[in-house]
Amino acid sequence: MPTDKILKLISSFQLFTLAESLGGVESLVSHPATMTHAIVPEEERKRLKLTDGLVRFSIGIEDPADLIEDLKATLEVI
Repeated sequence: MPTDKILKLISSFQLFTLAESLGGVESLVSHPATMTHAIVPEEERKRLKLTDGLVRFSIGIEDPADLIEDLKATLEVI
């Protein structure tokens, strides 16, 4: 999936916050290729299997049913 579509997807969640780990208890979603590993050369990211299509979720303390519903609703958009 192209990076622009990935970024649109991960910014569409209602409960997952688009952020790198903040050390909190909330659920997060991030795109390592443009966030945490943006300074790593593309060839090195590929070698490490950190593809442009990789999306990382950190699950917090929200109700699991609410998180699942947010995932389903957002994935239906794509």
